[in-house]
Amino acid sequence: MATVNVYSVKGGSAGTVEVPAAFSAEYRPDLIKKAVLAASANGRQPYGPNPLSGLRHSVSTWGKGRGVARVQRLRDGRRATESPNNISGRRAHPPRVGRKWEQKVNKKELKAARMSALAATASAECVRARGHQFDDKVAFPIVVDDALNDVQTAAEVRELFDAIGIGHDVDRAKKGTKIRAGRGKMRNRKYRVPVSVLIVVSDKERGAPVFKGANNLPGVEVEEIDTLNTSLLAPGGDAGRLTVYTKAAIERIGEWTQ
Repeated sequence: MATVNVYSVKGGSAGTVEVPAAFSAEYRPDLIKKAVLAASANGRQPYGPNPLSGLRHSVSTWGKGRGVARVQRLRDGRRATESPNNISGRRAHPPRVGRKWEQKVNKKELKAARMSALAATASAECVRARGHQFDDKVAFPIVVDDALNDVQTAAEVRELFDAIGIGHDVDRAKKGTKIRAGRGKMRNRKYRVPVSVLIVVSDKERGAPVFKGANNLPGVEVEEIDTLNTSLLAPGGDAGRLTVYTKAAIERIGEWTQ
């Protein structure tokens, strides 16, 4: 079984660890895309206008013989309304609250998609093809000593990334941060931040200091191994996210089966 170098929090070597068999899964971009799109669709909230929107008027039609269009008009006026082509009228084909957005995916396909996305994080070619920036000396999968859980500040996390050789990706995410176009600026999502490093820790480290420190870096996320899914490993359905695993997380992944 192959082994990989374990980085210390200072960037040096802290030994080696065996790479779990889960990282040798077959690369299936079709299943990854299918799983991510299904998860996105299942998270949508049904929406639609009130069924009576645009219909709350007392209207009638004038009929023929007046040289005007035969549309619904206000009883106490002449303004046309209610019809979809009129101001204050109803919508022609509005979204329906009862529409079924969810998509079903087989359990084995979901499992294969997660394993495939996990294996892609151990491939330097896939990670680079996704647009991430890192030094050529970086060994994949990237494993760091469990002392990473005790790192408290964003500056310390950034120092670790620079020592490993993946700090360039945080700069890429910072430079790519843009103000969102559209109404999202008014809904607490003013900025659109590119996806950067994902830190995977053991479930026993829930609430560790690294959660607060790393989340202050643009595009960086921290996730527990128990809640790791395809959408986190392959945002948007594009596999090969730049991922850092703690040694304890790698040992947990070793318990996964194909």
